[in-house]
Amino acid sequence: MMNTTTRRVAVVNSAQTVLSPAWPDRQHIDLISEAVAGALKGTGLRIEDVDFVIDSGSDFLDGRSISNCGFLGAMGAHHKEESRVEEDGLWSLSYAHDKIAGGSAKVGLVIAYSKPSESDVRNFWTGLLEPFLQRPVGLDQFSAAGLYAQRYLATAGLKADDLHAVSNRAWERAVANPYVDVAEVPGDAAFWNDPVSTPLRASDLARPADGAVAVLLASADVADQVSATPVWLTGLGSAIDQHFLAAREPDALPACAAATRSALRMAGLDDVRSFDLAEVSATSTVGELMVLEALGFAEAHRGLDAYVGATTINESGGALPADVIMATGLVRLHEAASRLAGRTGYETPGATSALVHGTGGFAMQNHCVVTMEVAS
Repeated sequence: MMNTTTRRVAVVNSAQTVLSPAWPDRQHIDLISEAVAGALKGTGLRIEDVDFVIDSGSDFLDGRSISNCGFLGAMGAHHKEESRVEEDGLWSLSYAHDKIAGGSAKVGLVIAYSKPSESDVRNFWTGLLEPFLQRPVGLDQFSAAGLYAQRYLATAGLKADDLHAVSNRAWERAVANPYVDVAEVPGDAAFWNDPVSTPLRASDLARPADGAVAVLLASADVADQVSATPVWLTGLGSAIDQHFLAAREPDALPACAAATRSALRMAGLDDVRSFDLAEVSATSTVGELMVLEALGFAEAHRGLDAYVGATTINESGGALPADVIMATGLVRLHEAASRLAGRTGYETPGATSALVHGTGGFAMQNHCVVTMEVAS
């Protein structure tokens, strides 16, 4: 007989490296091993107690095929079940959740990492495109973001300068985040004013960053033993939009909305505004506004209103100051889980629930949403 029961799954600990525009003196294995050691520290669990490892990375960014095979030692994955998800780490977390909830394991380790400083990021994103109709016309992630922004600003009745509120807010919070390598809000006039992909400036586009993050998951019977404040995963959802950019909505993200509905349905909720915290991913300022609208924190073309609501959004600074391609969504989850658990340096009094969002694919084609809570 098939076992149709599921088990509760919790984040019992997580850790990340400092996210830097470049780590020239550290290899992937150095960043990964630091994150893994940090996730295990203080739990009483050893790498031998981990039943499986799931990692997120990119062969294209790493510059070699099956690149994760070179990192198995750093991940503690030797002689274990190990899988690779070539998408943002939040998808790996969903995979790990299902393995534990389905009863095939009790403890799982999820890792995501990248060093975009060693690659041409523009070629990485363009390489995801269909090669006959989209790639030859010069479409890349910058021009795609600009096309979205032109339509969004025109429909919302906003100017390009209005986006400064989004980027300035993100960078101010990143300065206060010790795990983002930035000393101060950029003061370069060109950064804020010179067009990169009209109407977007450099300040409107996410800054690629090197780094790694690791999340330790466990079933309820283990979580209650190793963590005083396990962070329970309550809902998960994911969705993918059309591949061809011209076939997508020009100023909205319906796949993000669909992923949100799935996560809320699983969690038994119907209003995202009930969450205390939200950590969301985006590749541009307009992308972040469209995500907030798709999640339900603001009405269409009113994304700026989301920042003054009851839910604290991107207290970490979000993805704009530090976009660890393939790991950004999992970093968002680490930030939210750390605040819910009240870990040192992440204290957010009274916060008991959070929504986390990750995105992947060309021009934010794919979306994953996870909801979490701690006992109040």
